Amino acid sequence: MIEQGKGQWYEYSVLVSTWPETDVRAIAQLYRDRGDAENQFDELKNQWGWRGFSTADLKRSQLMARIVALIFNWWSIYTRMATGPTHGEAITTRPLLQQGVARETTHANRTQLTIASVHAKAKKIANLLTSISQWLTRFLSGAEQLSGLALWHSILRRIFQDFGRFPFDQTASRTRLADSICRI
Repeated sequence: MIEQGKGQWYEYSVLVSTWPETDVRAIAQLYRDRGDAENQFDELKNQWGWRGFSTADLKRSQLMARIVALIFNWWSIYTRMATGPTHGEAITTRPLLQQGVARETTHANRTQLTIASVHAKAKKIANLLTSISQWLTRFLSGAEQLSGLALWHSILRRIFQDFGRFPFDQTASRTRLADSICRI
């Protein structure tokens, strides 16, 4: 409800809930979290083609739904590695990160990928992709010395450091990675 009094506008909100929590901020956060979860399904339906499939064959429909969900998860993880803790919807992140022309060149047993972008935010895109590239370069330089478990540990730590807002001790992980890279 909005009302005007003495030249100023006032807005009132009423929240009705059967939840026993008495702290209004906790209730509001609960509903924000719920809205965030619903937005993921809305994005899957409207931007990733999860709205429905035209086949009556249940197995094919399930397979396509799983493929879409898997690609959605991969894209979300990739964009979170680039952009940090904020979720970017596909409608904004796809044009941002996919509108570039790439050229692969190999010289002296070194392969380089050069990306040219005509996007208005090309500088921001270059910084995001450079940060991922630098991490991959550092990771690959020490990956052959890591055991299978330590390899996955390092990859998952980097992917989910911002994704789940988990505490991340960079000095400890660098020390562990540096210890595993050292050859005596």
